[in-house]
Amino acid sequence: MRSSEITRKAKSNLAFALNILPKERREDMVVFYAYCRVIDDIADEESRPVENRKADLLEWREGISKGFTEPTSFQREVLAMQEKYQIPRELMVAIIDGCMMDTEPQRFQTWEDLQGYTWKVACAVGLISLKLFGATHPASETYAVALGHALQLTNILRDIREDLDNGKRIYLPLEDLKRFGYSEADLIARTVDDRFFSLMHFEAKRAEALYEKARASLPASDRKALIAAEVMRDIYHSVLQQMRANGFKVFQKRYSLSNFRKMAILAKHMVG
Repeated sequence: MRSSEITRKAKSNLAFALNILPKERREDMVVFYAYCRVIDDIADEESRPVENRKADLLEWREGISKGFTEPTSFQREVLAMQEKYQIPRELMVAIIDGCMMDTEPQRFQTWEDLQGYTWKVACAVGLISLKLFGATHPASETYAVALGHALQLTNILRDIREDLDNGKRIYLPLEDLKRFGYSEADLIARTVDDRFFSLMHFEAKRAEALYEKARASLPASDRKALIAAEVMRDIYHSVLQQMRANGFKVFQKRYSLSNFRKMAILAKHMVG
């Protein structure tokens, strides 16, 4: 399967935001997005034994690091994209290492521990995207890292039920649960009470601060290059606000924006 087909089938917020890019950069971002999608899908394929998924991820890791013995057409696309933009291999590998962590249930004791994971699966993606978007100001790296943490934390809050259903995964820092007297058992039992709401508002406030840090870090000289990233920021920040306004009913529904709302966000940034 080629990168364009992988991206088209995914129908994600990132795939939506890519429509705003110039043709050549959009095509290169489609390849990169497809790479991220393929690696993530390997890690999450619960129907396959963990050992097999790890072996596939290690094969990708080896191929990115040292070259594939017999690369597929898609792997050649990925390597060509990496070479074209001189993307550091360690950033490409970080994404694989982060997804490798998802092959088995994880627990994170502190926010600092969780950031080690979110840096791999989100911030590394953002730092690579800077090159593909054409951003050049050093401050844009601060923007990308803050936004990566914000987006992934928003995903974690939105996907609590889905992660519990998928091997009882818990990504919220256990230190934060303890802060509000809320336990792993409470979360697994889908207990909704004042402790749960306090926990969720605490995490949402942390995400809000990260969105604000990203917004404040965006250098004027890279604003045009990072319009697609700003669309992503606006979409995910809106999802976070939607969850807060709706009382964090994350055990009953999966929050998302309508296509009309996303188109409105896209139009706002196009004319802004």
